[in-house]
Amino acid sequence: MRHAILAVTALLALGAPLAACQTASPHETSADAAADKAAITAILDQQDTAWNAGDIDGFMQGYWQSPELRFASGGTVVRGYEKTLQRYKARYSSPEKMGKLDTHELEIVLLSEDAAVVHGRWELTRDADTPGGLFTLILRRMDGEWKIISDTTTSAD
Repeated sequence: MRHAILAVTALLALGAPLAACQTASPHETSADAAADKAAITAILDQQDTAWNAGDIDGFMQGYWQSPELRFASGGTVVRGYEKTLQRYKARYSSPEKMGKLDTHELEIVLLSEDAAVVHGRWELTRDADTPGGLFTLILRRMDGEWKIISDTTTSAD
């Protein structure tokens, strides 16, 4: 009997966090949620626009300008805004390499009033190819602005 009670207690303890993950955060359903999702979408739209204008510095404005920024792609992790900026500039050193960026299929999940996760797809249209893949962004609201603090981008190739 004692083992049965311990087993039920363990299952309940494990199940509670899982159940919490399946429900929307209180902020997700608040009146401010639509405005926050629109603000986050605007950041990503601005990044697409800057990229497509060949403006990597403008593209990077959506990122947290901190040495703690995390960018993971291609099996490597780069830490810091400056290192991430330099990585982009080295890999995409010409308009031909940059191509035209389209981010779409955005899924924005508001975790709280100051934290969000965005899942989506990216695609570059270039003369020679059209690479693409998935991304997961973690954003925080800091000083009233949403900023990307972590970016994990994968390639479908």
